Amino acid sequence: MLPRKRGVPILGKSKARSSAEMRPPLTINAGSWKVNTSMPLNVLVIPDKFKGTLTARAAATAIAHGWRRARPADTAFVLPMTDGGDGFGEVMSGLLGAKPVKTLAIDAAHRPIVARWWWAPKTKTAIVETAGVVGLAKLPSKKFHPFQLDTLGLGAVLQAAAERGARHCLLGLGGSATNDGGFGFARACGWQFLDDKDKKILQWTDLGRLARIRAPRRRHWFKSVSAAVDVQNPLLGPRGAARIYGPQKGLRSNDFALAERCLRRLARVVQDQYGGKLARVPGAGAAGGLGFGLQAFLGAQLEPGFDLFAREAGIERRLRWADLVITGEGWIDESTLMGKGAGQIARRCRHSNIPCIGLAGGTAGSASVRIPFSKVCVLTELTTRAQAEARSSFWLERLAAKVAAEWVEERFSKS
Repeated sequence: MLPRKRGVPILGKSKARSSAEMRPPLTINAGSWKVNTSMPLNVLVIPDKFKGTLTARAAATAIAHGWRRARPADTAFVLPMTDGGDGFGEVMSGLLGAKPVKTLAIDAAHRPIVARWWWAPKTKTAIVETAGVVGLAKLPSKKFHPFQLDTLGLGAVLQAAAERGARHCLLGLGGSATNDGGFGFARACGWQFLDDKDKKILQWTDLGRLARIRAPRRRHWFKSVSAAVDVQNPLLGPRGAARIYGPQKGLRSNDFALAERCLRRLARVVQDQYGGKLARVPGAGAAGGLGFGLQAFLGAQLEPGFDLFAREAGIERRLRWADLVITGEGWIDESTLMGKGAGQIARRCRHSNIPCIGLAGGTAGSASVRIPFSKVCVLTELTTRAQAEARSSFWLERLAAKVAAEWVEERFSKS
């Protein structure tokens, strides 16, 4: 049996059941659903978050409970997933055995907050989720324009981690409200941005007149910094931070010129003074250019969030254990196959000839979206979209039970 890892429960026949598992079983229409519990399966439950409704952990728990109601003899290994976006801290802390720590900081609009990060003392690793400090979800809708926001508050969290004794830092970059190229957090860490009159620049929207950058005495806060990015965009250009992700944060088309000019000047001065074409690195445009800033001012290495998660979780070993994999996210569409976790899992399963079921709130796009999966099922098969969003856990558990009850082992068995 796959060894149990901290923070990742195994739900199986021989395990003690929680109070949630001991609720009365679902009513199943045996006349139309086939139930086959004669051959117990090892089921790896590995969903991403259902954005806006369920965390990855909540989704995994609902799926596992629903599955075991229909197939109680199976063993379900619950492994919440992250690709670097919202929920990164919760998932990675579970894998590394890290505990939450609270630090006084400010959000993207400079309002006081108590920010949470995670600390693993054995490995001296700090885990920081950008969305939990300067995230878009932490701000009132449409109250602030991105020109008013920056990453200054992130610096307080990074300094707190360094003071705690962290030698390694893992950062999840998804879900930010900012578009400042990391200017704010760099200022918090002591970097100074000066114009041609040696006057300090205090707003990222004034970076168009940046002449030079003055480094702080302490430039290396950690031995290693891994920044998990959930996109591969460069900092600048038509596929850059401002034009692609700026609109969802509040940038308008007539704002692009100023945003691009400021970030382009920042990138040019960094390149002239310190070398390297960091603006072109895939992921430099993540989190409004924070991917670029973390490279330039913290020495971070950018890494696809799913790859970082897969390495820490030992994905290949877990897939070898599994007879069946269940993954999912809020919406399975074309973007699922563009580097997102659920699509990555489905592809690995297909390559290893392991059946993989995709569960989602809904689906869209061409039929090719479903190709990597053995089967795709959505909540709207059971209820309306409004109900699915209002009671996501309830309906996801029931969808998992329905799929389990319909499972025909011979159809998807390994060859």
